[in-house]
Amino acid sequence: MKDREAQWAELMRAARAGDGAAYERCLRDMAQALRPLVRRGLYRVGANPAETEDVVQDVLIAVHLKRQTWDETRPIGPWIAGIARYKIVDAARRRGRRTDLPIQDFEDMLPAAAEPETVNERDVARSLEALPEGQRKVVRAIAIDGVSIAVAAQSLNMSEGAVRVALHRGLGALAKRHRGET
Repeated sequence: MKDREAQWAELMRAARAGDGAAYERCLRDMAQALRPLVRRGLYRVGANPAETEDVVQDVLIAVHLKRQTWDETRPIGPWIAGIARYKIVDAARRRGRRTDLPIQDFEDMLPAAAEPETVNERDVARSLEALPEGQRKVVRAIAIDGVSIAVAAQSLNMSEGAVRVALHRGLGALAKRHRGET
């Protein structure tokens, strides 16, 4: 457990310093560890475990968008657990279920308590405004509103493949902008 968290923290630090390969490995490792946790969480709240991959992707997108909010002096595990917990609850709520998923359900993976995150909505809105309209709508729907790829595709009248491409390009543009490469 602690070794995995230490490895993720090291990879995330390298990623924040601009190492794309480290970031890719970090997200891939997180996804692998999150799948069983998310599947169990969805089952516990009465949501469809078939949504596991969508929720895992939602978690990874949130990690991507909020990675600068992680305090490098603190463990990364509780930060990820908090994001995962909220994304599982969001998935259940989208299905019309009211639920509360205790943080204790995440103790297997991440033993420390999560801290609330703060996000400056004005900065997020300003960053999104820099994107072309199609990418902005997709990133907002998936990363901020928390809808799945399928729901975003339907509501935006796009194919799921086009949504994935727009999401990838939009997140890439946001990352470039954040690194000052624009």
